[in-house]
Amino acid sequence: MLVLSRKKLESIVIDEQIIITVVEIRGDKVRLGIEAPRDISIKRCELEDRHQSEPPIAGEAAVNGSQPVPDHSSLEKAQNSPAA
Repeated sequence: MLVLSRKKLESIVIDEQIIITVVEIRGDKVRLGIEAPRDISIKRCELEDRHQSEPPIAGEAAVNGSQPVPDHSSLEKAQNSPAA
């Protein structure tokens, strides 16, 4: 396993088509933003284990309940703009 250190808003690139960005760090939780082609399946490990043993749940999101994350430019603009 490759282990990398990243700070907030830093990214890694996998195979020139997948970008993983640290969106937020809060306590012991890290929020990641993942940009990938639509044909690549992205799942959390704990949900993947569940899916192998249970039938799919109607209406479940394609990326297992994940919320969309703004792209890099949106995040940087939001953090660099003066408070309203």
